[in-house]
Amino acid sequence: MKVCKFGGSSVADAAQILKILDIVRSDAARRIVVVSAPGQRNKGDDKVTDLLIACAADVLAGRDPAGNVARVVARYESIRADLDLPHALVEGTEAELRRRLAAPREHEGAFLDAVKALGEEQSARFCASAFTAHGLPSVYVDPRDAGMLLSEEFGSARLLPESYSRIKAKLSTIPEIVVFPGFYGYTRSGRIATFSRGGSDITGAILAAALEADVYENFTDVDAVYPVDPRLCPEAVGGEGIAEMTYAEMRELSYAGFAVFHEEAVLPAIRAKIPINIRNTNHPEQPGTMVLPSRKSVPGRVNGIASTAGFGALFVEKWLMNREIGYVAKLLDILAREGVSIECMPAGVDSVTVVFRDEQFPDSVRERVFARIDAELSPDHVSYSRGIAFLVAVGEGMRTTVGTCLRVVSALSRAGINLQMINQGSSELSIMCGIRDDDLKAAGQALYAEFFKERH
Repeated sequence: MKVCKFGGSSVADAAQILKILDIVRSDAARRIVVVSAPGQRNKGDDKVTDLLIACAADVLAGRDPAGNVARVVARYESIRADLDLPHALVEGTEAELRRRLAAPREHEGAFLDAVKALGEEQSARFCASAFTAHGLPSVYVDPRDAGMLLSEEFGSARLLPESYSRIKAKLSTIPEIVVFPGFYGYTRSGRIATFSRGGSDITGAILAAALEADVYENFTDVDAVYPVDPRLCPEAVGGEGIAEMTYAEMRELSYAGFAVFHEEAVLPAIRAKIPINIRNTNHPEQPGTMVLPSRKSVPGRVNGIASTAGFGALFVEKWLMNREIGYVAKLLDILAREGVSIECMPAGVDSVTVVFRDEQFPDSVRERVFARIDAELSPDHVSYSRGIAFLVAVGEGMRTTVGTCLRVVSALSRAGINLQMINQGSSELSIMCGIRDDDLKAAGQALYAEFFKERH
């Protein structure tokens, strides 16, 4: 049995929904379909989730949401008309949206989650109706009925463990194709809560794990995972995609900026050891990228390069720091008191650098941290620099091969890029280079030329 998840671009309009219908009908093993809210139909278009957030923002700000409500309704009416579905579907969408916008707003996060989850709910209802109308018997299943219980962390909810057995008991008995909305579930108190943005990937992985699926197929708008982010290196699009990668490689790449797969979505599949197949709705004949528990790796081969910007580095220097027990622990405690979560921490004998997201360190926080460091740690020097990006080379084949790090550093050196820092994880699965964010594109192109051009 296969669980299939289709992203926003796959349900953007009626033509895309008919493609999903053909994909599901082509393989009898595809029994569970998870859908996102309708995405962009073209570059200048709005995503339905963004329109719903705008509706909620209007209400919270005391503005009339009528204009944005009309845009949401128009998107679903376009899908309804092109698929010749019952008018009651659009009427129900508008009535439910207006009901949620009129609901009490004592908890802003809960109010926003209820409104923005409507995109996935209606997308699933429309797809189930369309499938059935075209001869593929299907049913919409609501997350509440399926037992999808989430924590009350609105906007970033987590699945409660007992959900797995509830979901299996409900969905395994349904003979029709199940169409399930991604992105949200219900709290114990009955309120709608959503995962973080892009969380339909998480829903798909949860259902795959609960039902012990043979494969979790994640359909998107690319033929495979490219080895380098096309925004850094456009020529990667014309090259060969990654055929296979391990869970660990995907996790490293997702964390470091790969936008194809939600970084948290891998975890339910990892725990259940379910293969993940990333495929293209528009080219379903392509095999895509398989994400597996393990794979045969080529010694020295880098499997992917990812990047992410927006970091800053706090540098603290003190003579004989290594002789002062608990010095670094005290520094981290100062940052913890300000709610700063660290990413990495390169250290020397008399200095330490703490790297974290720059958005966590506005000037007001920086001033308090500097004052506490001066008062509690008596450093010789403290400074903070913004504008740092990380470029990460990932590959299982790097573990036992001498010289991969040298190739990374040499390629960046030839491109005239200065390294701020470099770190190889203890698993030897990745090499992370800290560079200035305005060097990111040139660095990505340099590593692509070093590790991938000769393969094409």
